[in-house]
Amino acid sequence: MDLRSIIIAGVGGQGLVLATRIISEAAFKAGMDVKTNDVVGLSQRGGTVWGTVKMAETVHSPNILPGEADIVLGMEPLEALRWSHGLKEGGLVILNTNRVYPTPVLLEKAEYPEAEIEKLKEKFRVIEIDAQAEARASGNIRAANTIILGVLSNFLEIDDAVWLEVLKENVPAKAVEENLVAFRRGKAYVRE
Repeated sequence: MDLRSIIIAGVGGQGLVLATRIISEAAFKAGMDVKTNDVVGLSQRGGTVWGTVKMAETVHSPNILPGEADIVLGMEPLEALRWSHGLKEGGLVILNTNRVYPTPVLLEKAEYPEAEIEKLKEKFRVIEIDAQAEARASGNIRAANTIILGVLSNFLEIDDAVWLEVLKENVPAKAVEENLVAFRRGKAYVRE
């Protein structure tokens, strides 16, 4: 497998650490070398959090230099925009359209950058999905990240059976079925 570099971008409380772990465990179980990184120091205040996952036959570092990422997994649109500098030309943005407005926007001291987010489509392939609505339709609104992981799975060389096994191992037992439904729903959202 060729090197695949993924940036996961969100805000504190969105489950970024778990999503990063699921991606990396799925890649590892699929036989790849995996390196991962996450920065969550601001998560207690709903601040910016991000992670990286690199996977290939051999990976030497989890760090992704600007312009090297294949995919930005945007759990929130502003955070996807913030990390889009990491994408290579023509890269992929998987964008959860659910907005988490930062304090300056809530206090009406700043505008949410809707136009800039829309411009991502001029430079990158953007797949937009309302992950919360799709998760609700799957039976558990807390499975929004699993919807996004289902979309992501279309772009990685990891068998669905591996993804489902890793999900079963990482989500609470009472939510396994809804998460499996959510993964399949996200997978079906995009057809290559």
